[in-house]
Amino acid sequence: MITVEPSSKVNLEQVVDFATKRLKINISEFDVTVPDDYSADKAMDVLIRRALENIDEANPDWTFVASRLYLQKLYYNAAKNRQYSPSLKYGDFYQLLEMLIQEGIYTPSLLEKYTKDEIITLAGNIDYEKDLQFTYLGLYTLANRYLATDHDKNTYELPQERWMVIAMHLMQDEDKSKRLDLVLEAYWALSNLYMTVATPTLANAGKTHGQLSSCFIDTVDDSLQSIYDSNTDIAKLSKNGGGIGVYMGKIRARGSSIKGFKGMSSGVVPWIKQLNNTAVSVDQLGTRKGAIAVYLDVWHMDIEAFLDLKLNNGDDRMRAHDIFTGVCLPDLFMEQVEARGDWYLFDPHEVREVMGYSLEDFYDEEKGNGTWRTKYEECVQNDQLTKKKVPAISIMKRIMMVQLESGTPFMFYRDEVNRQNSNNHNGIIYCSNLCTEITQNQSPTEFLEEFTDENGYLIKRYRPGDFVVCNLSSINLGKAVPDQVLERLIKIQVRMLDNVIDINTLPLLQTQATNQKYRAIGLGTFGWHHLLAKKHIAWESEEAVQLADELYEQIAFLTIRSSMELSEEKGSYPAYAGSKWSTGAYFDEKGYVSEEWQELKSSVMKNGIRNGYLMAVAPNSTTALIAGSTASIDPIFKPFYYEEKKDFKIPMTAPELDHRTYDVYRRSAYIVDQRWSVKQNAARQKHIDQSISFNLYVPNTIRASILLDLHLQAWREGLKTTYYVRSTSNDVEECEWCSS
Repeated sequence: MITVEPSSKVNLEQVVDFATKRLKINISEFDVTVPDDYSADKAMDVLIRRALENIDEANPDWTFVASRLYLQKLYYNAAKNRQYSPSLKYGDFYQLLEMLIQEGIYTPSLLEKYTKDEIITLAGNIDYEKDLQFTYLGLYTLANRYLATDHDKNTYELPQERWMVIAMHLMQDEDKSKRLDLVLEAYWALSNLYMTVATPTLANAGKTHGQLSSCFIDTVDDSLQSIYDSNTDIAKLSKNGGGIGVYMGKIRARGSSIKGFKGMSSGVVPWIKQLNNTAVSVDQLGTRKGAIAVYLDVWHMDIEAFLDLKLNNGDDRMRAHDIFTGVCLPDLFMEQVEARGDWYLFDPHEVREVMGYSLEDFYDEEKGNGTWRTKYEECVQNDQLTKKKVPAISIMKRIMMVQLESGTPFMFYRDEVNRQNSNNHNGIIYCSNLCTEITQNQSPTEFLEEFTDENGYLIKRYRPGDFVVCNLSSINLGKAVPDQVLERLIKIQVRMLDNVIDINTLPLLQTQATNQKYRAIGLGTFGWHHLLAKKHIAWESEEAVQLADELYEQIAFLTIRSSMELSEEKGSYPAYAGSKWSTGAYFDEKGYVSEEWQELKSSVMKNGIRNGYLMAVAPNSTTALIAGSTASIDPIFKPFYYEEKKDFKIPMTAPELDHRTYDVYRRSAYIVDQRWSVKQNAARQKHIDQSISFNLYVPNTIRASILLDLHLQAWREGLKTTYYVRSTSNDVEECEWCSS
C-alpha cells in the first residue's frame, strides 16, 4: 500500500484519483497495473511529477507521497531483476550478496567473513518500514548515486540493504563473539538516519572498487622530483574519488635562483596549472572532474599572482580555473591588516638559503607572541634577502575581491591551528583540505636515492612524509538530539570510523602509513538549522550560541570517551606518546575543569586514546539531503526552493517545515546576520580538535568594510578556517546586518 504518516496534511485521495481516472493506473495495491501503452516506470514517473508539483511552503509533505511512489518503483524493479514477488518489497538478502559478488560488484569478503546463518540473522533485522523516513530527493539521491546496481545500472540493492552492507563491511574484522551485535548497532544508527557516513564510504563500502576516505592533503617540497611525484600521487587519488588539498608554500617564487643561476624559476603558477590539468584529465571514477585545493602562504612572493588564478579576466596563461585556492594567514598579517601596516613578501627558497631555516616551519605559540613573528622580523631586517613591501590591507582587499567573484580563496589561520594541534610534538600543520575542516600534521615525502639491484631492477627509495587522510562521518542533529541517542550513537560511530582505517584500500603507501600512524577520524555534524527550528531557537540569538557551546562540548566528551574506550580494547595510535592527549595538556588548554572532564582526562592519560585526531565538521550537503536534514552547520538557502542539478530540478522545503518552525527558517542563509554565524562557530570550534567547513553568505553588493570585519571577527574569535564566501545576486532583500 502507498501510505503517508498520520500527521501528514497530504490529501492522498487526490493522487489516487489522478492515477485511476486520468491514467487508469491502480495504485491501491502494491502490484501497479497500467494500460498497455504505459510502462510501470513511465506511469510512476508521471505520478511522481504530479506529487512534486504540489510541494510548496504550505504543503511540504507531498515530498513523502513522491517518495512512497518512488519506493514502489524501486521495489518493483528490484523484484523484477532479482526474480521475486514485488509484494515482498525486499527479497532474499543472501541471494543478493551471491548475485552481486558473481557480477563483480560486491567484494567476496562479505560471504567469506560471514557465515550463511549470520547473514540470515542480519537479514531478519532489515526493516523496510525505515524506508518511509526518506524525502523524495533524499531517496532519489541515494538510489541514483549510491545503491549497488549491476554493470548495466539495473536496480538490485535497496536502501536498507545498503545500510546493512555498510555495517557488515565496517564490522567485518571485529571479534566474532560480538560482531553481529556491532553490525546491528551500526545498522540501527544508519537506518534511523541518526548519522551518515562520508560519500566514498556510502558509495564503496562492501564493493570491489574505490576507497572509503573523503579527502587527502599533500605537502610538495621544493624540488622537481617532489613536484612531479606529487602530481602522480594526486592523479592516483583523484582517480579513486578523493578530494585533494595541496600545500605549495615550500616551492620557490618566480625569479628565484636555480642551482645558483638567478632569475631562473618560473614560480608556483606553472605547477598549479599542471595540477589544474590533472584535475580535469583524471576524473573521479568517471563521474566528475577531480577536485584539488592549493594553499599558499600570504608572505610568499607569488601570492599576488596566486590570488589572480581564478579570475575570469587577464592573461589566461596565468589562470587555473578548475582548482580551488586557499591562503595561509599568520596572526601577524591580520594584525597588520587591522593596523593598516606594511607587509613583506619573500621567496621561501631564498629564506632557506640565507637564513638557514624555513619560515613556514614555525608558528606563534601564543596570541601576539611567538617564534614565527620573530623569524619573520629577522627576515625583514636582513638586507641579503630580496623582499617586496606592500600594504597588508591591499593584499586583504585582493583576497576579498577574488572571494566575491569566485568564492575562494579559503582562509587558513595557521597560528591558531598549530596552537590547538593535539599532536604538535610530532610535526606542523601547513594547510587544510579541499573543504577546510581537516587539520593534521603534514610533511613532504622525500626522495632519497635511485639504484639498480642485483637482479637489474630499478629501485627508488623514499622517506614517506605525513600524507593526510580524513575519514568522515556525521551526526544528524535534527534527529539524534531530540531522540536523545547521542551517547549510544557516538560510541558506535567512532568504532565505525576507526574500522575504516584498517579496512580501507588506499592507492598510496604513504597515505596508508599516515593513516595508521595517527588513526585520524573526523566525526562531524549536520542538521544544525533543523535542530534550531525544532527547538524554536532563533539563529541570531545568544540562545543559539549557548546551545552550540553546550552541545558540541557534549559531543566532544562522548567522542573522546569512546576513543579512549577503544584504546583500552585495541591500543592507542602509534604517535600517542608525547601528544597533548598523553600529557593531559589537551584538556587543560580547553579549560575542561569539571569533575567529569577531569575523570576523562585521567582515563585518557592512563589508557591512551585510539585516534590522534577526532572531530571535524564537513560540508556534507549530499548526505544531509539523503537524511532529510539541513547541511552541516549552515543556515538553509530558503524555506522553499528548487534543488537543481544537471539531471533534475526538484522542489524542496526546509525539513519539518510548518507554522511552528517557519519563523526560524525564514531567516535563511543570505538574510541572517553573519556575525551571529561567526559567534556560533567560535563557540563550537572550542570543542572541535580539527576544524569546520564554515561558509560566509553575503550579498554581492556587500561593502568591503563589512566583509573585512567578518574576516577579522572570525580570526579574533579563534576560528581556524573559513570555507567559501558565497555571494548572491541583487534580488535578495537588503539585510540589516550588511547595510548597517
